Amino acid sequence: MSHRQFYRRLKRTAEVLKTLHQPGKTHLTELYRYHSLGVSTDNSTKAMYVGAIDPGRTNPLPIWAYYRDRGYVTARVETSCEDWSTTYISQYHRSKRYSIGERSLDYELSSPFCMPEFYPATGNSFGNFKGPFSIIARCLYGRHVHEYGFDYIDQLRHELRSVEKSKRRPYMLMLNLMEGHEGTGEVLRTLDNRLSLFLEDLRSSGELEDTALFLLSDHGLHMGLNFAFLNSGQIEHRNPFFSMVLPAWLHEQVDSKGRQGLRLNEQRLTTPMETHFTLKTLANWPAYEDADFEKSLFNAVPAGRTCEQAGIGSRICKCKV
Repeated sequence: MSHRQFYRRLKRTAEVLKTLHQPGKTHLTELYRYHSLGVSTDNSTKAMYVGAIDPGRTNPLPIWAYYRDRGYVTARVETSCEDWSTTYISQYHRSKRYSIGERSLDYELSSPFCMPEFYPATGNSFGNFKGPFSIIARCLYGRHVHEYGFDYIDQLRHELRSVEKSKRRPYMLMLNLMEGHEGTGEVLRTLDNRLSLFLEDLRSSGELEDTALFLLSDHGLHMGLNFAFLNSGQIEHRNPFFSMVLPAWLHEQVDSKGRQGLRLNEQRLTTPMETHFTLKTLANWPAYEDADFEKSLFNAVPAGRTCEQAGIGSRICKCKV
């Protein structure tokens, strides 16, 4: 989902997102020049989750394992019948057990989205009329597929926060949604109501006053007529949506340390690689590694940064479309 597509198709969500900027309570940041690192999911998510497009090392840990090792409760919902670690980094692991076992997640939901009603057991699982790339609404037993994902995340976060604050463990919860991945650009509209309600609940509960929220995409649309025939579609493909909401107290600390780097980065060339080091910095806050902070979104990237300097290949650079 591109930055422009977010505002085209998720109009209610866009309005709610604006209200998450509440001076003294929460601070909203959008990155307008955020750039993907590849044509599809592979490069951008490996950069964001592992910190390398080609890890080149044995047993690389995804970012949620990094959080789990630091005492966080971790959970991930995949609404596309896919295990990210198995699909994208298992070739770097000596055993799949290491990749997806004890070092990975406390909670995981993916198997319901492999049911034949949604994900065809035979034939093409990624066709136009069924499955996670369908050009029609994605449903499972009378409900939108994404509703099950939101329900799971909502129930889990409410239970985690019901624990007395002094005994509460920090948590990292992830929900992967696929409504933006199809050629018409219309299925995304089905997500608008439920996503906006989710954000409204986060705001009204006060949860964002002690929680960092990332709402982002790995790339823009790379199918359909707009992408195939128009320069604007090519540019949008390389410019995924990125927003982040931080508690005001945390943003103040980040701003002081990074000399307003986060604000400056709103209009500078950034990538999922900076997102990775932002997540690493937050996992250790306030005892973070200076090297991670310097490579994060909290520290300003150079003005006039080129694709080459940012690690963006010449074939994918939107400046060369």
